[in-house]
Amino acid sequence: MSAEPILQVNDLKKHYPIRGGFFSGVTANVYAVDGVSFHIDKGETLSLVGESGCGKSTVGKAILRLFPITAGQVVLGGQRIDQLSAGKLRPLRQRVQVVFQDPYSSLNPRMRVRDILAEPMTNFGLATVKDEITERAMKLMDKVGLPRDAVHRWPHEFSGGQRQRIGIARALAAEPEIIICDEAVSALDVSVKAQIVNLLGDLQKELGLALLFISHDLAIVEHMTHRVAVMYLGKIVEMGTKQQIFAAPRHPYTKALLSAVPVPDPKVKRERILLKGDVPSPINPPKGCRFNTRCPYVFDRCRSEEPPLRAMAAGLNDGAHVAACHLHDLPAADNPLLTQGEPVPAHA
Repeated sequence: MSAEPILQVNDLKKHYPIRGGFFSGVTANVYAVDGVSFHIDKGETLSLVGESGCGKSTVGKAILRLFPITAGQVVLGGQRIDQLSAGKLRPLRQRVQVVFQDPYSSLNPRMRVRDILAEPMTNFGLATVKDEITERAMKLMDKVGLPRDAVHRWPHEFSGGQRQRIGIARALAAEPEIIICDEAVSALDVSVKAQIVNLLGDLQKELGLALLFISHDLAIVEHMTHRVAVMYLGKIVEMGTKQQIFAAPRHPYTKALLSAVPVPDPKVKRERILLKGDVPSPINPPKGCRFNTRCPYVFDRCRSEEPPLRAMAAGLNDGAHVAACHLHDLPAADNPLLTQGEPVPAHA
């Protein structure tokens, strides 16, 4: 891994004001992202996981500067980009590209594939001559496993998986250093998901790409990631290497998520952890630990004091394993996260 991360996010916050009343003043805020920090090294995949509505996609859009952030820093290759003007940010957009969730709405139906792929090339000055653009587009088709003559066709002529390959080719056309995959396989069927995930892995090895993989599908995440960050209600509650998170989770929410991942082997049984209640509103998150309203191990301190992310004891692999849970202040014999059996990996 490189000494300097390709992407560093520091205490990122995105709050949406709710306006109401006679003067349309701010009456409340939606705390969509509330103090998220992580980094991604060159050639690394960091997966951001959690339930729908936890703030995963908002983090991705904030990094892309699709809206202004409330607070925090986004550092790309050592340079802060969260405060740059649109003009100064434009050339840096080449370094961060995105693959969107819905392959049916992310491609312009009025443009042929060649023209879709030509836009990032011409926008960033990578190619200007017509023949050169066409040749580059055809080479991108080779990279994503589509026939070269596909560049002359329209988006509606392709299946969902093929359209997502075109979306990946569009991201690659800018020659980026990092790609944000925002639920990039969630709209696809199982067999096509595997193909796209394998394609992303092959492209990462070939081109040295960094990936921020936003997903709620932990089985897919386990197959392709290097590190995992688990989000709940706008905050990261646990982060570590793939082995640390999947084999030795140290937060009750992570443990509950993993218990829902199907195990292919019918002889292996996994005890399902059913969480009570619904996810609280991000407008009025609970005091203390935000997971306390659903946690099976909650005690009084959880309801009054917010736990910080803290390093866990050295374990399965090198690399920082952090979790935000008061249970780790208890003696090891009294900590249910340490005394209960570890989850069975999904590939068991």
